[in-house]
Amino acid sequence: MVTRRRKLLVGLGNPGSEYRNTRHNVGFMVADAFAGKHGISLSGRKFDALWGKGMVDGTEVLISMPQTYMNLSGASVSRMADFYQITREDILVVHDDMDLPFGRIRVKEKGGHAGHNGLRSIISCLGGSDFTRLRVGIGRPSHSATDHVLGGFNPDERVLIADIVRLAVEAAEAVVLAGPILAMNRFNNSDVSGKALE
Repeated sequence: MVTRRRKLLVGLGNPGSEYRNTRHNVGFMVADAFAGKHGISLSGRKFDALWGKGMVDGTEVLISMPQTYMNLSGASVSRMADFYQITREDILVVHDDMDLPFGRIRVKEKGGHAGHNGLRSIISCLGGSDFTRLRVGIGRPSHSATDHVLGGFNPDERVLIADIVRLAVEAAEAVVLAGPILAMNRFNNSDVSGKALE
């Protein structure tokens, strides 16, 4: 089996039990589920992160959940990328996104931070924005955005979150193993029920 370039999957969130099941921590949920599916232990404590590494179909994948709080995530990501000599194009960042309705995910090759403090920090610390993102929709509220992202999932959302995380893990696998273009073509037009989107 051919060994491909090492990849870094970063799940964004905030540390601490009070944030565990909040919308802002959906990146942590996806990273943790990806690790569990592939038998990768996130027991490392370097780089201000919970992290681990393992092989996924011939590709070495590092998984990181920065423990610095969201707006300082970039320092952790940059240190790990530098240590393991991982280029920006081999980094996948999984994060919550208010600009996508709840239940949708979207792979994006590059772009700005769109007001997301975790992305803002990563772009600043990496010195560029040309890394792939996996956007997990949490919807935009009519009330306070801060209360929304730091709030827990409502009962209707809790019914779907396991399916959303499962779909996001599949999309992350596609990015890591086949690249963002294939992942975009496969996942950007599906919701958690597998229905085509308008």
